[in-house]
Amino acid sequence: MAMASPAGCLHTLSGVPHSLHYRLSFLNYVSPVFAFSRDANYGQIRDSKHMHWYKTSTMLKHQPRVHSIPSVGCTPWGYSKLIRSHSLICKCQRTESNSGSSVESGTKSEVSLNGMNGQSTVEESEAVQKLKNGNEDLASSGMCGQPEATREKVQKISSKSMEDEAWDLMRDSVAYYCNNPIGTIAANDPSCPSILNYDQVFIRDFVPSGIAFLLKGEYDIVRNFILHTLQLQSWEKTMDSYSPGQGLMPASFKVRTVPLNGDNSATEEILDPDFGEAAIGRVAPVDSGLWWIILLRAYGKCSGDLSVQERVDVQTGIKMILKLCLADGFDMFPTLLVTDGSCMIDRRMGIHGHPLEIQSLFYSALLCAREMLTPEDASADLIQALNNRLIALSFHIREYYWIDMRKLNEIYRYTTEEYSYDAVNKFNIYPDQIPPWLAGWMPNKGGYLIGNLQPAHMDFRFFSLGNLWSIVSSLATVDQSHAILDLIEAKWADLVADMPFKICYPALEGQEWRIVTGSDPKNTPWSYHNGGSWPTLLWQLTVACIKMNRPEIAENAVRMAERRISQDKWPEYYDTKRARFIGKQAHLFQTWSIAGYLVSKLLLSNPSAVRILANEEDADLVNAFSCMISSNPRRKRGRPAVEKRFIV
Repeated sequence: MAMASPAGCLHTLSGVPHSLHYRLSFLNYVSPVFAFSRDANYGQIRDSKHMHWYKTSTMLKHQPRVHSIPSVGCTPWGYSKLIRSHSLICKCQRTESNSGSSVESGTKSEVSLNGMNGQSTVEESEAVQKLKNGNEDLASSGMCGQPEATREKVQKISSKSMEDEAWDLMRDSVAYYCNNPIGTIAANDPSCPSILNYDQVFIRDFVPSGIAFLLKGEYDIVRNFILHTLQLQSWEKTMDSYSPGQGLMPASFKVRTVPLNGDNSATEEILDPDFGEAAIGRVAPVDSGLWWIILLRAYGKCSGDLSVQERVDVQTGIKMILKLCLADGFDMFPTLLVTDGSCMIDRRMGIHGHPLEIQSLFYSALLCAREMLTPEDASADLIQALNNRLIALSFHIREYYWIDMRKLNEIYRYTTEEYSYDAVNKFNIYPDQIPPWLAGWMPNKGGYLIGNLQPAHMDFRFFSLGNLWSIVSSLATVDQSHAILDLIEAKWADLVADMPFKICYPALEGQEWRIVTGSDPKNTPWSYHNGGSWPTLLWQLTVACIKMNRPEIAENAVRMAERRISQDKWPEYYDTKRARFIGKQAHLFQTWSIAGYLVSKLLLSNPSAVRILANEEDADLVNAFSCMISSNPRRKRGRPAVEKRFIV
């Protein structure tokens, strides 16, 4: 890709061995996501292969931030073609934070993100202790007749202290790049001997953290995250000499501190992303780009700062994701075709094909992208394709994925091997596929969207994230959304039990587990992705319940979680059918477990904030869907009439 001007643009360099990192070149250029002072001076160092920058003066306190202004006639700096193994680099010298405290290179700056102070926490702790041991004081003051009020006060203060603890843990998990917050690591468990990749910033994991920061008015960390991950999108991704589509977002990235030019006395920070090349199973993260679009819209709606989504490089990033998802293929369905393990369930669990989780996120991302795309001639065809896909996708999911007692009985009486355009059993589903557990489990009132649909195959498992986000995104109709919540209430003992929320129900067991998972020792029955309980799903449940004006369901789930999640040290997931045990391989102090709880509490205290996440179905989609239904979804679809032509 040609560079129109050396100033303000990244240079694409080549010829460096794979083991070395390229260093990004800046000529008197300040990155828009680095909160540098306008008075900071920058110098250049040149050698035969590299050009890099370093800061020659410290940052002055309370100086205005430098914001980006798109350069005219210059390729957006986030879209220079970079080689995957060459990591983004920034040299961090001694600097001063906005609070005036100096920070050494490679250390985290102490930034208060929620305005809490230590004194109030101490006072609250003392108050809790007094209330717990206050029977004698209450008796002497004549308050023995109000034990219930006292108990409520204890619970209220204890709950407040629990939120403070969660915020402290969230602050401890923040990752910094050049002394600026850029995301939160997956887990911050100091007692864990094997961290694997849990010290990285994951796109999907950061979403609840980002929402929590937005709801607290802390916008910079989300803005930095959005723009830095956008830079990583344009890098060349290669595994075994093959590269996937350009619009792919990384699953995660890590901030690494490495010696500068081999000199241990000086260090530099680099961003090292993982697009699936190092992941277990080597699966590309399909959901990362979809979550990125959803978070981008939430940032604009919550902060009121629409300048980020209007940037040329951000608009280009949105289009690259859409083009990757809307690319033509061999599939006859409007759903997105993916491999197993390409979303939150990132191990082999039999979800390859058209899993509901991906479809609900896909639908939500399409609606968010349509809302944010700037109207221009170049986007007309893309927007038209987007609208067509929205209509087809909503019809397909609502009509063919939905199951309740009526639909279950209809499937039970299906005729198979139908060859015609007006077949009732379009996907040739065999009635014997109905699992024995489902007939007794399905309540008379309620229903849900099945986990997957392919020719001659329906996955009847209940997948929580897909169903909850179908409510949030309006992929499910209003009636279907209420029916899903009805089912959750009816099957509370199965889906919530002692800790919300089951990632899927039921678990694969016996021979089915051995065949589908390949005898995965981590996905044993009622553990991890195979029927484990994940506290992070609290926030999706809360958004769905508030949107449907049924917050009491989420409130009950939050109260259930508060009984033990803090005492259990905020684990990643729980095992057993009733979630009685902490997961056998669960990391403690899991960030998105903490963030899921915080987002739920923030939204329940301010329900109107759900608007930053929820999608309301527009009139055009409703009318289009109504027309398709009113004309009978099983109408005869004969070949279109051929216009007769006569040769004279």
